[in-house]
Amino acid sequence: MKILKKAITLNVGLVLMGSAVFAQSLADAKKAIDAEQYQKASSMLKSLVNSQASNGDNYYNLGMVYLKTGYIDSARVVFNKGVAADAKNASNYAGLGEADLLSNNPTSAKTNFDKAVSANSKDYKTYLAIGKAYLAQDKPSDEVSKPDFANAITNLTKADELDSKDKDADVFIAIGDAYALQKKNSEALTPYFTVSSIDPTNRRAKTQVGKMYKESRAFAEGEKELQEVIAADANYGPAYRELGELYLQWSSFGTDKEKAAKGVEYYKKYLDLTDKSTESQLRYMQFLFYAKDFPALEQVASSIQVPANDPKAIIVSRLKGWSAYENKNYPLALTNMTDYFAKQKDTSKILTFDYLYLGKAQLKAGQDSLALINITKAVEKDSTNADALSEVAKSLYDAKKYAKSAQVYEKAIKANPNGKGSLYNYYYNAMANYFDYGAKYSAKQNPSKDILVKADSAIAKVIQISPETYDAYLTRARINSLLDDDKEPKGLMVPYYEEFINKVTAKPEIATTGTYPKRLSEAYDTLGGYYYYKDKAKAKEYFDKSVAVYPSGTFAAAKLKELAAPAPKGKGK
Repeated sequence: MKILKKAITLNVGLVLMGSAVFAQSLADAKKAIDAEQYQKASSMLKSLVNSQASNGDNYYNLGMVYLKTGYIDSARVVFNKGVAADAKNASNYAGLGEADLLSNNPTSAKTNFDKAVSANSKDYKTYLAIGKAYLAQDKPSDEVSKPDFANAITNLTKADELDSKDKDADVFIAIGDAYALQKKNSEALTPYFTVSSIDPTNRRAKTQVGKMYKESRAFAEGEKELQEVIAADANYGPAYRELGELYLQWSSFGTDKEKAAKGVEYYKKYLDLTDKSTESQLRYMQFLFYAKDFPALEQVASSIQVPANDPKAIIVSRLKGWSAYENKNYPLALTNMTDYFAKQKDTSKILTFDYLYLGKAQLKAGQDSLALINITKAVEKDSTNADALSEVAKSLYDAKKYAKSAQVYEKAIKANPNGKGSLYNYYYNAMANYFDYGAKYSAKQNPSKDILVKADSAIAKVIQISPETYDAYLTRARINSLLDDDKEPKGLMVPYYEEFINKVTAKPEIATTGTYPKRLSEAYDTLGGYYYYKDKAKAKEYFDKSVAVYPSGTFAAAKLKELAAPAPKGKGK
């Protein structure tokens, strides 16, 4: 009997020991996921799925690795296997629902979430998985729908109620995330702070607090939180990533360029601490893009090995195109961006920058019409890209395609009426319309004076924005000369020539330099010509000033001779 008892005791011990090994292995896999070591986690979970095929948690966590790395179809396969292997484990239904949300199919997601609740409505993990699914975002795309915070909070609150003893830190991390993503930092702090009392070794919550400070531009406070995480665990990669991004953002708000370099250094450390998966390298490349380290970006994008049939190959083509353009390798940029658009079948994943860089590369290749189409799409998605429309308009202007140039400048003005570069947009819009009218007039095409009205309106805006832009008055005078009646001129240009003269002559250091003497002469000549048949004394006054400021001019000198000549006999005294 003693021997039998010993055998039973030994067998029970082996079973318990095996269970402990399994639990620790699953826990290690989850820690690897949290540390963003996805390849390592995937390898561990695949092994667990093979050795513990009836445990639904193994499938769920493996599926989540696939979702986090962008392989939605692979995740679905694993979740479905998890449902078949362990029908009472609701998490895999929730995983299928999350895959649906990331595929923009909320109806199917709701069906799967309902199945999860039906499978196990009393387990807090069911609602935790559903709540986290509603928070999921298909990063790095900036075009997908936002998380469903209302449903996320409802399910996470239910999970918290069922986890009555507050034993799972993941519940509080998820609740904190739900508020942090909404920028409700005060509400997020309490659940994040609760995590340390449940699991003192947890690094995620404190890292998230540092991230919140970063996003609130409280950089020093965020730096402190993240450095404390690293001090506690020097191998926790996500803290280095957040520090890298913090230093990059911090550098953009000051003159301390060393912080940007420090940001790159910390991001490299993050990469070293993760398994350098395709996903982490893609994130690193995106970081390099925002850090404006385009040579390094092009080098990494060119060296990364991604199979052609891998969905991530499309993103690599994108980043190769972006970096090639910024490195002034325009033909290669066009090749890579064209390749990206050929491969990207899901238009919802096309980013603003994709349209922008394709359009800019086309513009450099002289493909103005195609460039305009794609840059317009980029501006429609984000009006801050309106300066790219200005580039198209200027290219058309330089090619003397004035009518088209004016149209594109109008688009740029509409998209960005008061922002950076708007003054030049108004100025060149006026000039494009002015030259368009002039060219059509010379070609005897009988152009509409509405073209000149647009030109006048645009140059008037320049004067309003920048009254000291002297050439704007000269340009407006020229436009109004053409606007005036040919047979019975009303002198529409007079006030603008006079204003130009007054502005320039008030500053002798300007009036006597560069082309200003010749421009002043133009103003005096035109005014003298206007008054020639109305007030010869006034005409002479202007012609005298023209000769004085620009002696080599011929028009005023000829007119002065005419005025000095004796009147023909029988014509006056």
